Amino acid sequence: MADQDRRDFIRSAVGAAATVGVAAGLTGNAVAAAAGAPAITDTVTRPGHGPARSAGTGGQFSPIRAEVTILDCNIEGKLPVDLNGGFYATGPDPQYPMRQGNIIFDGEGHARLFRIRNGRVDYRTRWVKSERFVANDKARAQLFPMYRNPYMDDPRAKGLSRSTANTHVINHKGLILALKEDSPPVAMDLNTLETVDPVYTFDGQLPRDRAFTAHPKVCSKTGNIVAFGYEADGFGSASVAFFEIDKAGKKVWETKIPVPYCGLLHDFAVTENHIALFVVPLAFDPEQIKRGGIHWSWDKTLKSHLGWFRRYGDGKDVKWVQGPAQSGTHTMGAFEDAGRIHFDTEMTAGNPFPFMPNKDGSPPDLPGSVSTIYRISANLSGKTKGYEVKQLYALQAPLPKQDDRYNTMPYRYGYAACPDPTVAPGEVAGSCYARMDVQNGTYELWNAGPKVSLAEPVFAPKSVNSREGEGYLLGVAYNLDQNLRSDLVILDAERVKDGPIARVKLPVQASPQVHGWWVREDQYPA
Repeated sequence: MADQDRRDFIRSAVGAAATVGVAAGLTGNAVAAAAGAPAITDTVTRPGHGPARSAGTGGQFSPIRAEVTILDCNIEGKLPVDLNGGFYATGPDPQYPMRQGNIIFDGEGHARLFRIRNGRVDYRTRWVKSERFVANDKARAQLFPMYRNPYMDDPRAKGLSRSTANTHVINHKGLILALKEDSPPVAMDLNTLETVDPVYTFDGQLPRDRAFTAHPKVCSKTGNIVAFGYEADGFGSASVAFFEIDKAGKKVWETKIPVPYCGLLHDFAVTENHIALFVVPLAFDPEQIKRGGIHWSWDKTLKSHLGWFRRYGDGKDVKWVQGPAQSGTHTMGAFEDAGRIHFDTEMTAGNPFPFMPNKDGSPPDLPGSVSTIYRISANLSGKTKGYEVKQLYALQAPLPKQDDRYNTMPYRYGYAACPDPTVAPGEVAGSCYARMDVQNGTYELWNAGPKVSLAEPVFAPKSVNSREGEGYLLGVAYNLDQNLRSDLVILDAERVKDGPIARVKLPVQASPQVHGWWVREDQYPA
């Protein structure tokens, strides 16, 4: 794929999906610069701040800043009779103009729901009313002007949770929890998306200042939520707390371990017996913060570290092996086999987020930010000099997913949005959904075409007891030639290459998405 094609995909991978940018690639002002447009700061409704466009498509990458409700959406094709539940997502939608130098990851959370039931679909979006959002709204100003930099906060922000709740969602006890990895969740009503608790601490079991990962895992056997919070001993500390919450909301286990350095821990892996984490050199940068910058910078002088320890233990058995400065930020799956642990993740050779600074001041390395899918493996005994790395797929897939019923056990199928790898250099690659069979190393694609950007898909099983991969793949398609007017596409997950069996046609641009989640009908309150 040509460099321009790579930039186009990186620019649109999550937003066309994040409306101003992308996960795992250029966003915000970097997106505008790549497209040859002015810096993006806000929607066109604010004088002097016009939106950037995806060159040659008419796609406007600009914040939405509006809550939407559409009942009985138009449907093209026929919805499967056994598809009932809700497709939830959240993403960054800047509430106020973003300060120069800030990044799209600091936009306020805008949650959405496609509620599918009895052959009908209702669409709803709501701002996540976090403490930060409410304080900004009251002040009519941005009180938190720089990504995770408390020194830049307005005095009126003191003591408030800085969560934007803009990264992921998960259901728990009849609620939808909107997640941002630096803060406790924000709890929302499962049906209306109205905020019911801006700092959800599981009835006081989670300290108010404790971080909560944006990528908790649901145990395949117990249904417990397994989660972690980094910087557990204070701002910039190199320690991580791990804990498990049962379906009734009771914390059943917790421990804390030191890590080699305070680096971005966006995701992790959980097996039946172990927890694994991959520490990458997107590291806490206190000097940059003091200069008015963001929380992280890429430090290529640091090593990457794979660590693991026994689940339900005290963490003192943690073992570490190291490798070169490389990154892995999103887990597709993990499992144990014959005394070895296998951690399947997308990996990059360098800084995965070109809009985050390099510590040495060097310019963004676009080739080094390209994600493909690898398996990291190590002997559980720890008797090894380093971890082993094997590329599973050459697909550019920064946000791989799986059937979430298999979060903590061996699995077979993965899914991702990716550019078409079969397109010749110099040609425009269409946006695809991929179904990967990790047992035999094959994959199949559905290509949505060059005028569409596909957000991260989610897998919806036909029933709670259906076999792995038996169900549907759901994802939002942003039409780049229609100012991002969006469709929800629904594919048979076992026949992805056949394309959508139904489309839910929105008359508007879908709200931004980083990650999404499926809630089955049986998981809703009676």
